[in-house]
Amino acid sequence: MVSTHKIPATTAPVPVGEQRVTLHDVSWESYEKILEALGNKRSALLSYYKGTLEITSPLEEHESSSSRIDQFINLLTEEGSMNLKSMQSTTLNKPTLKVGSEPDQCYYIANELQVRGKKVDLKTDPPPDLIVEVDITHTDINKNRLCAEIEVPEFWRYDGDRLTIYQLQGGEYQDVEASPTFPGVPKEKLYEFLNDCTQQGETQAKRNLRIWVREQLG
Repeated sequence: MVSTHKIPATTAPVPVGEQRVTLHDVSWESYEKILEALGNKRSALLSYYKGTLEITSPLEEHESSSSRIDQFINLLTEEGSMNLKSMQSTTLNKPTLKVGSEPDQCYYIANELQVRGKKVDLKTDPPPDLIVEVDITHTDINKNRLCAEIEVPEFWRYDGDRLTIYQLQGGEYQDVEASPTFPGVPKEKLYEFLNDCTQQGETQAKRNLRIWVREQLG
């Protein structure tokens, strides 16, 4: 009698956060042609750093985190009477450095007046004051070096659990405990806000945060 064994079916892991495609040895000219071919009406985000091109398709966890961090920053600037130009995933290219980025969130705050009402051109305009990147899965692009070369003063990275705040000092990013833009707001408030969004809903989370900010300002 021949015995048979059932081979368990294998299930491909479900992608979490992002799906990524990385291409190496891509020229700047090819990167620009890919940007042009893809157009602006797309969900995929492109990052280019000295020959490496990464195409990222955000999934639900990525998009939710990015949107909620954006709401957090918008509320802080509103309650703090700070002007804000939000550009989200606008393409930021520096051809002379061979670097290009489409970050999740991108803001002018201190330099908002200089770019108000105009299309930003990094050839003549200052870099954004704050960039936010959500990277839940591994990325092959050194985004710290990329943003440092663009000379972005403040850079937030969120991995789905932990927020790291970087401040540009002497051309390099230093990990700092508090945001230079929002020095009175500890990281824990973002974690609390994100948790409230999950447990109580985004509207109630914003109410809770607004009350806390007004108490601090008061």
